[in-house]
Amino acid sequence: MTTKPVLIGALGLAALLCACGKDEVSTKPAVVMAPAADRLTVRASVVDDLKPVPATLTTRDMAEARARIPGTISRLLVKEGDVVRQGQTIAIVRDERIGLQTSAYDAQVAAAAAQAAQAEADLARTQDLYDHGVYAKARLDQVQAAAKTASAGLAAARAQARASAELGAQGAVLAPAAGRVLTADVPLGSVVMPGQSIATITAGPPVVRITLPEGEASALKVGGKVRFAAEDLGGAAASGQISQVYPAVTGGQIVADVTAADLPQALVGRKVRAFVSVGQRQAVVIPRRYVVTRFGVDYVRLVDKGGAVADSPVQTSAAADPGMVEVLSGLRLGDVLTPAEAGR
Repeated sequence: MTTKPVLIGALGLAALLCACGKDEVSTKPAVVMAPAADRLTVRASVVDDLKPVPATLTTRDMAEARARIPGTISRLLVKEGDVVRQGQTIAIVRDERIGLQTSAYDAQVAAAAAQAAQAEADLARTQDLYDHGVYAKARLDQVQAAAKTASAGLAAARAQARASAELGAQGAVLAPAAGRVLTADVPLGSVVMPGQSIATITAGPPVVRITLPEGEASALKVGGKVRFAAEDLGGAAASGQISQVYPAVTGGQIVADVTAADLPQALVGRKVRAFVSVGQRQAVVIPRRYVVTRFGVDYVRLVDKGGAVADSPVQTSAAADPGMVEVLSGLRLGDVLTPAEAGR
């Protein structure tokens, strides 16, 4: 009698499980078929082997505006960022001793001029007396020599005065070239020496200066192309051409200048990412529209022999052409792809 309730309960549970099983629906993922158009077969292609190199945005030359005389900076007429023309005065160096020397030379000129005038007057009187037979020829020759000496002394005094005045005028520090003032860090009132730099000025067109190890110097040739990270230049230029390769090796590095159109001139000294071709290699390069990025992972849509589409993760890198990407891993030669949005 005790087994009957147990048997009834077991039968009820079995019936309940059967009822639940009938409500289950078998679900399978829907098969997405790729359209026949725009399919791409993966093939290898030959691309330039690009090597990243350090680069700096600069100008072809840098001009130094230097003091020509010792003294104190009495006027500073420019500041960093100013645009100057060639020959423009950017600072005044003053030495009080030069002014005093010039005054002394001016006084000597006045004295020499008076002596020369006196000698000319003596010569005129002596000449008249000689003509009337009062003085001998020796006396006339003596007075003529004195007049010439006084005239030469006047010329020498004037030359010394001009030299002193010119030395004082050299206190003007002039811009050696037209360009933008990069540094002018010598404060007003500073004592400077001849040859000391007062300001640094850009000169020549803007260039991107790259450096490369001397072992790879063969990759640098005039006219060769160099790629830039466009965002480093504000999108102004994506590539340029090597315009000059410097023959000197400094610290095991070769230096070259790269020119490009519309290079910015505002931030001289800015670091730029550059890429130089050091050879060629085989790579898988596909159009960017065949790649989609989801949650930071790149995917391509593989098409199998039956035409079904499956997403496959890949690792990509930027290619020389902005509309293309290089696939580093995740694909095999011969794979068939369909555009990223096809079949959705």
